[in-house]
Amino acid sequence: MSFHPTDDIQITGLFRLSVIKRHLEQSPLNQKTRNFKYTLPHGLLSQEQREFYEKNGYIVIKKLISHDKLDKYKERFQEICANKIQIPGMTVMKDIAIAKSEFLEGEKAITKIQDFCYDDQLFEYCCLPEVIDYVKSILGENIMAMHTMLINKPPDPDKIVCAWTAMETINRQNGCLVVIPGSHTGQFLKHEYPKWEGGVNKMYYGIQDIDLDKAKLVHLQMEKGDTVFFHPILIHGSGANRTDGFRKAISCHYASSDCNYIEVEGTIQEDFKKEVEEIAKKRSGTEVDLKDIWRYKSRLVCGKRINL
Repeated sequence: MSFHPTDDIQITGLFRLSVIKRHLEQSPLNQKTRNFKYTLPHGLLSQEQREFYEKNGYIVIKKLISHDKLDKYKERFQEICANKIQIPGMTVMKDIAIAKSEFLEGEKAITKIQDFCYDDQLFEYCCLPEVIDYVKSILGENIMAMHTMLINKPPDPDKIVCAWTAMETINRQNGCLVVIPGSHTGQFLKHEYPKWEGGVNKMYYGIQDIDLDKAKLVHLQMEKGDTVFFHPILIHGSGANRTDGFRKAISCHYASSDCNYIEVEGTIQEDFKKEVEEIAKKRSGTEVDLKDIWRYKSRLVCGKRINL
């Protein structure tokens, strides 16, 4: 076999061209032409992950949170259920259907706790670097925790994201999350109380006017520590827990502190506003505006508190 110097020059030239092409494809200038709306450049999300989130409205990150941390949050939840500790401002919610049918105490009677932002042990979840690094890829540097929940199941929406972490194996049998990919690009749909046998808890709103038979549902079966990040108007829900065990998940809705509160009177969210203000009035004994309620329920995670 003969070898000519020109062969080496051609190979080197082709290699350089491939390198230049790859750099051009990955450059910020080229990425801007993709018109990303829901994610930010220079974050933890890869190009492929950004494109998936933009199209579908969610992204699942496997094994994001360690089992040790989740076990600690579970133990804290059980202490709250047993009335061993009292956290100001926290709401402990019992399943009204269970309460009407049988007497249960402790963890078995509690369907979820919310507004745990002033419990430092549970709020630690909201501040975990492994979670926040992904949130920054969607919201930027100034982040508020707006709505916090630990679920025990028997403004500008594009600047809001939910992190939802499985605290144990979650599948279709015990009620995994179900999403409709791409629904985040549509309108915010009216939420109403479902007509469940046995009644429904206050604030358990859901979308009723939707044809699930025609919807392309995706069931997010997750292992302990897996975390899904999803857009706030992505249509999502979960099925009933048909097992003998609990199904726990911990979540937080984050918002960029650059967001502004908007007036919801005359919109499909007006009923929700009135109900929240009514509950706050019963607790405090005085009139409270919805904006002030959210300011109290929220807490800065990182960056600066600007508008919220």
